[in-house]
Amino acid sequence: MSLALYRKYRPSVFADVIGQEHVTVPLSNALESGRTHHAYLFSGPRGCGKTSSARIMARSLNCVKGPTPNPCGECQSCKDLVANGPGSLDVIELDAATHGLVDDARDLRDKAFFAPVQSRYKIYIIDEAHQLGPGAANALLKVVEEPPPHVIFIFATTEPDKLIATIRSRTHHYPFRLVPPGILAAHLEKICNLEGVSVAKGVIPLVVRASGGSVRDALSVLGQLLAGAGKDGVSYEIAIQLLGFTDGALLDDAIDAIAAHDGATLFKTIDRVIESGHDPRRFTSDMLERIRDLMIVDALKDSASNAILRDIPDDQMERMRNQANRIGTANLSRAADIAAEGLTQMRGATAPRLMLELICGRILLPIGDNGESGMLSRIERLERAENIAPMSSTAVSSPARTAEPKETTGSAHATGEINSSKVEEAKPTATAPASPVHGASDIASLRRLWPDVIEDVKKRRRLTWSLLSASAQVLAVDDKAITIGIVNAGARDSFVRSESDEILRKAFVDVVGIDRKIECVVDPSIDTNTPAARETRTSEAPTDKTLLSGAALLAQELGAKIVESK
Repeated sequence: MSLALYRKYRPSVFADVIGQEHVTVPLSNALESGRTHHAYLFSGPRGCGKTSSARIMARSLNCVKGPTPNPCGECQSCKDLVANGPGSLDVIELDAATHGLVDDARDLRDKAFFAPVQSRYKIYIIDEAHQLGPGAANALLKVVEEPPPHVIFIFATTEPDKLIATIRSRTHHYPFRLVPPGILAAHLEKICNLEGVSVAKGVIPLVVRASGGSVRDALSVLGQLLAGAGKDGVSYEIAIQLLGFTDGALLDDAIDAIAAHDGATLFKTIDRVIESGHDPRRFTSDMLERIRDLMIVDALKDSASNAILRDIPDDQMERMRNQANRIGTANLSRAADIAAEGLTQMRGATAPRLMLELICGRILLPIGDNGESGMLSRIERLERAENIAPMSSTAVSSPARTAEPKETTGSAHATGEINSSKVEEAKPTATAPASPVHGASDIASLRRLWPDVIEDVKKRRRLTWSLLSASAQVLAVDDKAITIGIVNAGARDSFVRSESDEILRKAFVDVVGIDRKIECVVDPSIDTNTPAARETRTSEAPTDKTLLSGAALLAQELGAKIVESK
């Protein structure tokens, strides 16, 4: 049987304790200067190094070259007190959960006056010290206040406030804290290299997230993953399933559907969540965390990856920027409120899937929310639509709609009026699908018809339309495929995952009359302000008059709500 990772890699010197420099440096300085105290209190969350540091402190105090922050590792005391060593008779570890009675405290008090067997100090490490009963704590009070010169107490606890004040005031208190994700991730990667097991990209962040900042918990989770690793190491899919997290692709699909107001795709994604065995509560929690990340991306823009979201890969960060931009600040805030409220209601619910579907339904329908967040969301939608509308009130017409036979145009100019019968005859010509295309000159034809293709896509699936309407264009066409360029990798990945290529292929068949495989590539040079893109946005945007009146109405409504609340 192999040794658990959290025991195998337990530190033996302060230099090996990670993420606790605010504690280990002052303790090392005290050992170096000889200004040690007779009683210490180490507090902090579980698994952050309190007991390990207490053992290191005992080892440093009893080293023959000590007290020293760097034990020699050669003397008998150092060998006895090394991590996973046999232990020393002069270092007594007690768990207050099982030794917290008055009789135990009295026994400890009586034995404390005996000299150490072979070491400089007799050291008592009392774990879970907050579980000392009032009688036991009071029995220890006198010896903690005025111990023999050879006795040192180290109390370790997760709840220092529960330790009686009279003992707490006699100690030097060192608060430990959870280890930051970046430091913990680097530590785990180092251990994976020492163990000789490869882990897929994204696995270490999952372990860090599951641990909640506890080194011991992180090593326990990592040990489970490494124990079940195959020949190729630990895969991301296995880690997702074992740790119970939601696959990032499912979250992306759900967020993309919310951004496109595509209820059909969102509820199909929920069905995939359930069918793949994910817990609806976990999915809701992960979706709330993703919305929080999007709010940070929206607030910090390009600096988010450097400031807070350091562990997110560049391609995922680009995808999240695209999602945040499409959803908007007010909508993100409102979605977070709904998800947080729904997550609270899901605790103990007998139908968690139903609750998840209701949460998503509320997020999709801000018009049904009469609260302040709902009004802000609706105002933002109007403002976003107004911002993308063209400055001119005259929409750019599609070449396919404006094409007329030469004789019709000529007749109109000659007579000064339009012959209605000739215009009617021209309509079939204008709307007929183009012939199969070949060569570079036909790329221009496809690009001219692109707004009509996009309009057809919109009728089929709003998610695909949202991904293509203002950030894509036709790059190339041949006998086998039509190559579409999308301005960033995030939108391209969403396009591929959602199988939008089939939707676009059918649109080309209906509008242009050609059936080709759709290839999708990233092209950052795409101009999203082309006439075709503006026309696509124009078809969705309301008129300026409607926008202004709607925004004014909502603003007035919001002002009235605020006055009432005051």
